[in-house]
Amino acid sequence: MTGPLQLRLAGAQAAPASTLKGGHARVSGFTLIEVLLATMLLAAGLALGFATLRAAAATAQRGEAIASRNERIRAVSEFLRRRIGGAQGIVFALDQATGVSKRFEGDAQSMRFVADLPDYLGRGGPHLHQLALAGEAGEQALRVEFHMVLAGETIADPAARPPEPLATGLRSVRFAYRASPQGNEIPPWEPRWEFPQALPAHVRVQVIDAQGAWPDLVVGVPLAASYGVSPENGQ
Repeated sequence: MTGPLQLRLAGAQAAPASTLKGGHARVSGFTLIEVLLATMLLAAGLALGFATLRAAAATAQRGEAIASRNERIRAVSEFLRRRIGGAQGIVFALDQATGVSKRFEGDAQSMRFVADLPDYLGRGGPHLHQLALAGEAGEQALRVEFHMVLAGETIADPAARPPEPLATGLRSVRFAYRASPQGNEIPPWEPRWEFPQALPAHVRVQVIDAQGAWPDLVVGVPLAASYGVSPENGQ
């Protein structure tokens, strides 16, 4: 005899089997395609993260290199501006052939003139400044050397500072010179200063390194109008 109680008992006994069957379907895990897809997404995320980190590191390194180069340009330019701009009309030698007093010598790759030496570079006072290039093409260095000047002569000092590099790894350095204006006419830039007894009115320095050209440095020489300095009359 089948009554309501028996039906309820039969339903209660059948329920766990159905529940176990459904539970078995839920814990059966991911399919192989799902695992592969998740792995591919994880790998793509990691690759993107590493690429972002590398790009950020490269950007930081480039920024540091640019900042370092700019600081180098600023320091060298400031040194040259102060040294060249402080050139004095002091004789440092005599041309033995012509008897002309030498106050300034310059060509495309070297310069010689007298200026006060800062105390932090030595004993101070008037010193001959020699700027010149050294090294092979593409890896040149701009060097400076100092010698004491006394009574129109350059004094050989055994304790003098050796030549020091202002900048290294240069592709090229070019000096140019311009005389004082005559009337309204501005003289052109010349690769060689032809009047050693005179001071040029302006000196231009052009530098190129592995990263490109530096900004042109044009330095005025305030004492160019002194000592009867005039290329026209040769004083």
